[in-house]
Parts: sequence; C-alpha cells; structure tokens
Amino acid sequence: MKGFLINAWRYRQFILSSIQNDLRARFARNALGGIWMVLHPLAQVAVFALVLSGVFATRLGGLEGPFAYAIYLTAGTMGWTLFAELVTRGQMLFIDNGNLLKKIAFPKICLPLILTGSALINNSALALVALAFYALAGHWPGWLVMWLVPLYAVVVAFGLGLGLLLGVLNVFIRDIGQMTPIVLQFWFWFTPIIYMTSILPAGAQPWMRFNPMFHVVDGFQAVLVFKTAPALGGLMMVAGLALGLMGLALWCLRAAGQEMADVL
Repeated sequence: MKGFLINAWRYRQFILSSIQNDLRARFARNALGGIWMVLHPLAQVAVFALVLSGVFATRLGGLEGPFAYAIYLTAGTMGWTLFAELVTRGQMLFIDNGNLLKKIAFPKICLPLILTGSALINNSALALVALAFYALAGHWPGWLVMWLVPLYAVVVAFGLGLGLLLGVLNVFIRDIGQMTPIVLQFWFWFTPIIYMTSILPAGAQPWMRFNPMFHVVDGFQAVLVFKTAPALGGLMMVAGLALGLMGLALWCLRAAGQEMADVL
C-alpha cells in the first residue's frame, strides 16, 4: 500500500491531467457539454416519479407534498449513480486503457485514481443540482447535509474496490464484462431506491440487510428524506467490506501486473 501511495503522489500531475482529458473526451462535440452528467440521472428520476408516484407517494412514512416521491427518488439515486459508474467503468478500466499501458510506463494504480476523480466530478454536479432541488422544495436537511461526506466516502471505497477487482479479473475472464451490467440491473431493483422496504413482505425485509447498497442508500434517504442521522452499524459494515475489497484488488493488481500487460 505504501508503494501504491508513493507512486500515486509522484504521478499526481499525470493523474490530474488525465482526469481533465477524460472529462473533455466524454463531452467533446456535445452542445450541452457537462450538462449531460446531470440530465441522464435526473431523466431517470423524472420517469420513475411520473410513473410510480401515484403508487408509492402515500407510503413514505409521514413525508407529504407534491414533491414527496421525487425527494425520495433523488436521495436513492445520489447514492446509487456514483457506485454504478465506478463499478461499470472499473470493470473495463484496464481493457479500455490497454494501449496506454503498453505505450507509456506509469504505475497502474494511476488508472483507478483517474477513474475516481472523473466519477466524483460527474456526481458532484448531480449532487449540487439535487441539493438545490431540496432547497427549492422546502426540504433542506440543515446541518445533516454534512453526513453526505462520509456517505460518499463509503460509496467511493465500495464502488472502487469492487470495480477494481472486477477490472483485474476481466482482463483474464472477459465474461465478467458481459455479466456485470446484468448483475447491476438486478442489484438496482433489489435495492430500495424506487420503492420503500416497508412494502415488501415481512419475511423478505430482513434479507435486505445482506445487500451492502441497502445500507448506503438508506443512509442517503435518512439524511435527505427523513432528516435524521444514518444508521452507523450498517455503514461500518459496508466500509469494512470496501476496505477488504480494496486490499484484495490491490493485491491482485500487484500479483498479476506483468501477466495483465501480456494479455492486453
């Protein structure tokens, strides 16, 4: 770990410039530019709100008003979008940058850091728009908004750890790249983002706690929807799992580094 951190610091200028280039490349020749970072998740929220608000709006446990369901949806989306981006882009990280790895000598740890920086900038724009929506809707969470910092830290650690591990494995087992989007689709629907856990059968509700993203999304909803502090027990469990995944991913990256270059 010390070696990874030292290399990351030595190549900090390369990392920062690569983040800038990544953002430019993603929105090159787009008239709206970076606005697309916000439009995609907000469009998803709008569709779900229009279609499902009549079904779920009355089951929000005391939250009322014309924007009640949109407030609930936005909170869950903020937690999920960053995680999904880190995992989706992380599992293709080394394959997409195969030519770069062959042509330029730099530590492989730079790539996940570039991914993290780019994803955080993408989702910070979404977070600012979401918080502006809460303020305009008269649902500002007050000082509790500070809880978003540790919540996002847990999301980054978990998403990056899982995405990086899948990225290393995907170099050797390409089926992982095909399977990950499918798993994420099921994972999304098994996480209470567009529905409340209370609508599930009583026997199914305890099983939701085995889903790490349940605790993350629940934390965002606690702060932004119900204006309470998140449950720390579940978040600590996810943080521990994230650190384990991160350690395993870095070990695999170091152990398979030379073989990865040959396969790519």
